[in-house]
This record gives sequence, C-alpha cells and structure tokens, in this order.
Amino acid sequence: MDFTMGESAAELRAELRRLIAEEVPADYLGAFTDDPADLAVAQRFCRVLADRGLLCAAWPEEFGGRGASVWEQTVVREEMWAHHEPRGAQYMGVNWVGPTIMRHGTPEQQRKHLPPIARGEVIWCQGFSEPDSGSDLASLRTAARRDGDGWRISGQKIWTSYATMAQWIFLLARTSSEGRKQQGLTVFLVPMSDPGIEVRPIRSMLGPHHLNEVFLDGVRATEADVLGEVDQGWSVVGEVLAFERVGIARYARCDRLLRAAPEVLGPRWEQIPAELHARWMRALTRARRARLLAYQVVATQSTGQVSPADTAAYRIAVTRLDQESASVLSELSGYVTGDGDAQRRFRRAVEDHWRYANAATVASGSVEMQQILLARSLLGRSRRAGAAT
Repeated sequence: MDFTMGESAAELRAELRRLIAEEVPADYLGAFTDDPADLAVAQRFCRVLADRGLLCAAWPEEFGGRGASVWEQTVVREEMWAHHEPRGAQYMGVNWVGPTIMRHGTPEQQRKHLPPIARGEVIWCQGFSEPDSGSDLASLRTAARRDGDGWRISGQKIWTSYATMAQWIFLLARTSSEGRKQQGLTVFLVPMSDPGIEVRPIRSMLGPHHLNEVFLDGVRATEADVLGEVDQGWSVVGEVLAFERVGIARYARCDRLLRAAPEVLGPRWEQIPAELHARWMRALTRARRARLLAYQVVATQSTGQVSPADTAAYRIAVTRLDQESASVLSELSGYVTGDGDAQRRFRRAVEDHWRYANAATVASGSVEMQQILLARSLLGRSRRAGAAT
C-alpha cells in the first residue's frame, strides 16, 4: 500500500504546526472544558484557518475551500486531533455535514449552509441516537408528521454532543412506518433556535457540551429543510457514518503521546519494566496500522465508493488503539518525575486521553456493531465470490 502524500502535504503539515504553536496555548486540552476561554481559543483558531482556506481545505473553492487533495485534508485532520482538536466542534460540519450537503443538498441548501461552515461561524450537532435504541439506529421513534406544507417533529434524542452550543442539528426522523425499519426515515436540517427544542446536559467525566438530551416538541420543518429524498434518509446516513468514522484521526493523538513519552521521562525511560516497554512498542505499531487503515478508506472516499467493511475495520482498530494506548500511557505517566512544564503537560494530556478513550468503543457506533458490519460485509463478499465460480 503506497500512501505517499507528496511534498504539498508535507508543507501543509509544517504550516499547520506553526499556526498551532503561534495561536494555541501550549497547555490547551480542547474546547469543551469548564473554562470559557478554551472555547474562545477554538472559535478564534477556526477563523485563522478559514482565512487561509485551511478549515475546509479539500472543499471546492465555490463552497469556501481551496480544492486541496483528500490527502491534504487528511493532514489537517491528523494535526488537529493530535493537538487536542483546536477547531472545537467544527470538525463535525467540516468532515461530514458539509460533504453530505454537497452530495445530497439542493443548490439553495448548499448556498445557505456551506459558506458559514467554511468560515467557521456555525456549529452543528447530530440528532441520531435515542433512548432504548442502543446501537440499533434504525429503530428510532422520533416522528415527523405532515402538517400543511411542512412537518411537525416530536421525539427525543440522547448523547447529542455540542447540543448546548450548536446552531443547527442534522436530524434523523421517521416519516413513514411502512416497510422495513430502515425505510421511512428522513434527514432534516433544523435550527436549534426552534422553540420546540429543549436541551438538557448530561453530566459526565468528559466535561460539559459532550453529552446532552434533546427534546423535540412539535418542531417545525419545511420541505426546504429535507436533505435528500423523503423516506430515503437511511442511504444518506450510511454515507454520513462512513465520513464520521474516518473523520477523526484518533491514531494521530495516540502516536504523538506515545512518541513523547521517552523524551518526557528522560533517563527514567531506561528504568521502566521490559514488559511495559514492549506494550509501548506494540501500541506504536498498532497506531501505524490504524493510520494505514484510515488511509485505505480515504483513498476510496475520493471515488465515492466507501466500503462498510473498510470503515468498520478502521473503527475497530482505532478505538481499541485508543484504549490500549491510554492504558500504556497511564502507566508510563506514573514514572514521570518533576513538575516542569513538559512533565505537567504530559500528565494532563494523558489523563485527558484516558477519559476520552473509555468512551471510544461506544461512541459513533459500538465496537460490537462494527464487528457485525465487518462480518456481514465479508460474508457477502464470500457468497458473491462463490456464486461467481
């Protein structure tokens, strides 16, 4: 597998690292803390990236990008996640809301929604998961019923990240109960300012903004708010999840923290147990594997033919890497002595990584569901191959 990104990607990586060093505090751990200054850093940095055409680098120029390659966009993803996502919640609009609107939106929807995303001016949240549905997204019960020339939407969503700060929600609702449960679903683009929407935060160790309940009571939507075709939302969601699962370069943060450990430990690196050193090496190797699996999906995304098996395999590998690296790093952190800036930042970054890693195998579809998707895809390939012979 040859995934050489080229000279332009290397130059872009250097530019991004320079911007991060100049614009983002060295001890920054993300926008979603109890300190409002951290969110302000992310909002300011988004504008810096947007002014340089880097926030949505791979988008066409007509939509606010600069027509960069998918590999250059991958560099952006990697550097952002490696440095604790200084774009804040913008990755959702950049990585999959925007591209999905490009593929399925009307010209009016594209003109309305894409420029604000490209400028870093709007935050989106995702209205998918519901109580009692588990990982079975197709069993959702939030209903959109015809009301004159539009729709009225009522129901409840849960685990909705950024709902307290978002201006828009990418909302999946049931518009028909006929046929299989995957049929009769429709995507709506709905403003969070609608008076029928109520957000209730869910306290967790991930900090504010990450987990919320969203209650919808007669939320008004028009035909202009429907993305794609009515009752055909499941096919749109399939693309969304493929973009979402590869859109966060989790392996990049794991790799950066693992590589930082020997330098932070200094002479004590030679004193760590051989077993822990071996686990550190395995984690680094698996970070490389997850990176290559991600690149395989990126390569197919550019053709518009993303394999569910490829995205599932990547998701399984990278979420397990998250947890494995968190365990290794937590043990290594115990060997860090001194209270210099480098040591203090490393310990805080490892603790932050550990907290997020605990949710990695559940968020955006559980690892068990990814295993099912992978098995089904591989079985389907086997049956097709058998029929062909």
